[in-house]
Amino acid sequence: MPILNIADADAEDDWIEPDDVPRPIVAFGAAMEGVGEVEIDHHRHRKGQIILVQQGALSCEVEGGLWIVPPRSAIWIPGDALHAIKASGALVGYNAFIDPDVGAALPKTCCTVSVTPLLRELLTRAAHLPYLYEEGGANSRLVAVLLDELADARVEDLHLPMPTDPRLRKIVDAMMAAPAARGTLDSWARRAGLSGRTLMRLIARETGMSFGRWRQQLGVVLAVKWLAEGASIQAVAADLGYESTPSFVTMFRKALGASPGRYMAERHPARG
Repeated sequence: MPILNIADADAEDDWIEPDDVPRPIVAFGAAMEGVGEVEIDHHRHRKGQIILVQQGALSCEVEGGLWIVPPRSAIWIPGDALHAIKASGALVGYNAFIDPDVGAALPKTCCTVSVTPLLRELLTRAAHLPYLYEEGGANSRLVAVLLDELADARVEDLHLPMPTDPRLRKIVDAMMAAPAARGTLDSWARRAGLSGRTLMRLIARETGMSFGRWRQQLGVVLAVKWLAEGASIQAVAADLGYESTPSFVTMFRKALGASPGRYMAERHPARG
């Protein structure tokens, strides 16, 4: 299986540009452990990219949005989309680059998707193929089923729209640096030299959400990231500024349809 250790100093020397490989799908495993945080700066590929996380979590910024990818989930990045990736701690997963000529049925925008056991197995099998695998026969059938399964994958709501207005980014950066801060809309507006009404109008225009809904979604994506990195539910609730753990659990369940404990248990690598 081709494996790229994205924390290895020699990884760049081992890298094969997937756009240059004359195959409809180029897949490999990826591993990182014991090196803290790793960032891959903004870049783009002609081919679309699917990143499956088996262990750990990563965040991905793609053209105006932030996505969090917990274990047993994957992110789809369409071809030519400018994106940057950040990972911390132990990360194990799979990458596949898909030629747009065979990926017409895949989503046209970036999204996080739930990974079925079949999709996980197909990506694993594809990653065991050499880069220049023989086409035709079993390999072509494997690729075709992988594409069908990816096209049918269920989209997960782990996306945080990121505004571009510099006044809003000032507020966003402050909120992400101190997510436990519980200021009112007017108090946050004053920090950026805005009126509350202007802040409401700008955030709705740039994110499609109200200020309160955006702040809640920030809490959801940060909670998933921290839980996937091993933080306790109690610690996450405190770091997000909740007065009690039950109130945080209620918010999380309403947003994602399961309690934090159940949500992460279903994504534990040891589970089936």
